[in-house]
Amino acid sequence: MNIYLCCSKHFYHNIQPVKEKLEQQGHSVILPNSHDRPFREEEMKQISPEAHREWKAARLWEQNAKVQASDALLVLNFEKNGQENYIGGATFLEIFKAFEFGKKIFLYNPIPKSVFTDELKAMSPVVVNGDLLKIR
Repeated sequence: MNIYLCCSKHFYHNIQPVKEKLEQQGHSVILPNSHDRPFREEEMKQISPEAHREWKAARLWEQNAKVQASDALLVLNFEKNGQENYIGGATFLEIFKAFEFGKKIFLYNPIPKSVFTDELKAMSPVVVNGDLLKIR
């Protein structure tokens, strides 16, 4: 299966071991935007509001193509700043795009309590609770 990994940039350090395990299971992995420079967005904000807007828009189109190219989405949702199983706005958009395209949606950890909780439940993701063997 071709799996697109997505998560907050604050979790990018968790990607490599998950990627390796998925590949050992025979999956192909698509990495998230800016995985090699997680805080590039902050740099763009320092340049100018217009540069940041253009950069962000380009990343949204890029994530759209990655979701389309995948069979499934795996969301790495961990604790961030005291919020369990954090899913931010950009990741939520990726989840919704996967839902729109009829892709399988997997969450590494349970659905968080957030402004997106009801919408996430409606999209019926499969929660794997850290067990990557549940991804099929």
